[in-house]
Amino acid sequence: MISAIRHTTRLMRIGFVLARHDALFPLYDPPAPGFVRGAARAAAWLLRRRQADGRPGERLAMALTVLGPSFIKLGQTLSTRSDLFGAQVADDLALLQDRLPPFPGHIAFETIEAELGKPVAELFAEIDPVAVAAASIAQVHLAETTDGRAVAVKVLRPGVEHEFERDIAMLRWLAHWAWRLSRKGRRLKPIEVVEAFAETVRAEMDLRLEAAAASELGDNFHDADDFDTPEIDWVRTGRRVLTLERVAGARVDDTDALDAKGHDRHAIMRIAAGAFFRQVFEHGFFHADMHPGNVFVRDDGGLMVIDFGIMGRLDRNTREYLADMLLGMLTRDYELVADVHFRAGYVPAHQSRAAFAQAVRSIAEPILGRPLHEISLGRLLQQLFQITEAFEMETQPQLLLLQKTLLMAEGMGRRLDPTVNMWTLSQPLIEEWMRDHRGPEARVAGVLADVGDAALRLPRVLVRMEAMLEERTDDPPHSPNQNRPFFKQWQLWLIVAALGWGAFFLA
Repeated sequence: MISAIRHTTRLMRIGFVLARHDALFPLYDPPAPGFVRGAARAAAWLLRRRQADGRPGERLAMALTVLGPSFIKLGQTLSTRSDLFGAQVADDLALLQDRLPPFPGHIAFETIEAELGKPVAELFAEIDPVAVAAASIAQVHLAETTDGRAVAVKVLRPGVEHEFERDIAMLRWLAHWAWRLSRKGRRLKPIEVVEAFAETVRAEMDLRLEAAAASELGDNFHDADDFDTPEIDWVRTGRRVLTLERVAGARVDDTDALDAKGHDRHAIMRIAAGAFFRQVFEHGFFHADMHPGNVFVRDDGGLMVIDFGIMGRLDRNTREYLADMLLGMLTRDYELVADVHFRAGYVPAHQSRAAFAQAVRSIAEPILGRPLHEISLGRLLQQLFQITEAFEMETQPQLLLLQKTLLMAEGMGRRLDPTVNMWTLSQPLIEEWMRDHRGPEARVAGVLADVGDAALRLPRVLVRMEAMLEERTDDPPHSPNQNRPFFKQWQLWLIVAALGWGAFFLA
């Protein structure tokens, strides 16, 4: 009960901020329940005198910025979901800047000393107390180590962990309500989406994990001389502090600087496309925050990436599904694309394969072979999501980070050379990977590997079966709480009150 009241109080504040920015529009239509739609419209009407300017997505982005770090991150995640709010809103949320005012340098120095157990002067010969960049989770200070190396020091914001846990607990509560109250909303898997978001954010708040991710990505490209990650200073790294090599070079979207240095933009695109392909298909481990501020072009034309707080992983089956689908798209084999979706279980078996293939054709044909500047990816994604709804396809949370990364990569490619579709550059790589991993020999090797894994798991399975047989037969078959409702009626009315009238009482 106490947690429900706490969540409801927080929800009232959120409703107030959204209403003040005229950003309650996501609740005006299904899958929001009818009483929520009415409450949202009532709150918007009460605060109409304070309506903000701009498009709906811009107003929502402004409100999320006011609500703080958790909601900035949430907005960036929602930018991949044009099925929820439409293409224009998703595009506006994609521009949501993860920038906040920096906290004082002396607090950063206190964090460094507490985390690393040494005075700052013993760790760094020089460190700038003014942050060079500040985001919702951490900020960065430029420094020089006592042995003369130029580094960047990332320090977590004070209290950020508690703030995120509070907001994620509330989002999880709301996700359960959304699942319970809206049959249509269940297809969007709100609970799984929130859990994936929570997992991503928690990983960002342990900078040791970010250091490990940078190290793993660098090791994966040890044989590449045109793609690299900065070296980690493990001695000066802890849970709340990360020290790494300072990156030199021009931002990938600074076309004037690239041209002035004589870089070939098409070559940069080819490197970026190849690196992205290797991360996704060869390694199953990819950088999931590839906005231009995190990609630099070295003087030799190679790429250096930074900021490894958000990384994605894909298992072998998912990678094979993606490779089959992408190859089917690039070769205009829409029957193959349909077969892939049905085999993966992404489309229910009772749907028509022929109709699905025709729907995919309607999406892919406008893309293939056309210059990138003539393509509206937001509109195409919107059409795709409309098709997923028509074919009863459920959201795949494990692919949300990849989808976000695809959008970022395309934006980077559009900036470098708007006359080239960077994904067609990957077609030779996809075909080679398919021969190596999806041909007859590779399939036999995969089957043998699966058999080997099953053989290793068999003893554990037998032990579990034996333990189950030895359990007391008179134990109750259900836990005491199994039949209790997840929510009580009074909690429902708390949500109604928060959404409908919270803005009025807090105004």
